[in-house]
Amino acid sequence: MPAGTAILDAALDAGIDYPFGCQSGNCGACKSRLVAGEVAMAGYSEFALGEEERARGLILACRAVPQTDGEVAWIEEDDLVAHPRRVLSCRVIDVDDATHDIKRIRLGIVSGGPFDFSAGQFASVTFDGCPPRDYSMANVPGDPTLEFHVRHGSGGATSAYVRDRLTLGDAVRVEGPFGASHLRESHRGPIIAVAGGSGLAPIKSIVERALALALPQPIHLYFGVRTTRDLYLDRHFAALADRHANFHFSPVVSEGPSSGDRSGFVHDAAAADFGSFDGCKAYLAGPPVMVEAATLLFEQRGMRRNDIHADAFYTAAEMARAGRKTGAEL
Repeated sequence: MPAGTAILDAALDAGIDYPFGCQSGNCGACKSRLVAGEVAMAGYSEFALGEEERARGLILACRAVPQTDGEVAWIEEDDLVAHPRRVLSCRVIDVDDATHDIKRIRLGIVSGGPFDFSAGQFASVTFDGCPPRDYSMANVPGDPTLEFHVRHGSGGATSAYVRDRLTLGDAVRVEGPFGASHLRESHRGPIIAVAGGSGLAPIKSIVERALALALPQPIHLYFGVRTTRDLYLDRHFAALADRHANFHFSPVVSEGPSSGDRSGFVHDAAAADFGSFDGCKAYLAGPPVMVEAATLLFEQRGMRRNDIHADAFYTAAEMARAGRKTGAEL
């Protein structure tokens, strides 16, 4: 293969059905074992590949460039469902303000479906005249309407377009699904779901899917925001908690008055409720600093690293600084 080509790119060019997701070192879907040889790794997220995993010889095929002849094998993960990758033509059927800086968008599928995915996965979404960006589905699998939560961050061209110009009836291209941070439906231990900001989107899908399946274990959702004006869908989740005895919802506000909600950092609130996380699975989504802090704390409290499924929402600028392809926006 040509010099400087990543293993994943070479495999796909050769027609190999190699598992992948974001192609930017962010999701971990192409995690593989380096059986022989040497590779150079371009920038990637530590949530997709931890230091301990790297020490055990694991790599991300999308970021690994061979330096010698070698051999790799992708990792077969239990409960990992492969869905057909689709390119959908969609139309905007609803846009509303979830908060002062988050738009909630609903899309109707015009062609290219059906769109099958696992709760917690994401798609590459292209609005008119904008580069593609990765956004997580907030709806449950099987819903004919796709839901995305788009937060406008400083310098985010796509999120600015959504905030200022997106209107009903606009055409939108959706490709996916991608991502390995999804609900493991066969797991029966407690579920700890932690969301920060628009990271509520994939967590909403995970929680609602688990409840729809009537999974019997305790399900805890911790939603962390800076101030009370950043809260959204809190009444929705409170209503779900009223209807499902095994579901518990805790909004956590880190700055300013909390209006009766819990205060402090969201991962600390989760840790305060559990003496040990042994046997639990965690689903984390939101700002990288939150995901990093939660991952560290949960491991210290006994949770195994492979039971932590993390989706860190990097801005386009953060990914560019890290040397990765542009991907998700907050």
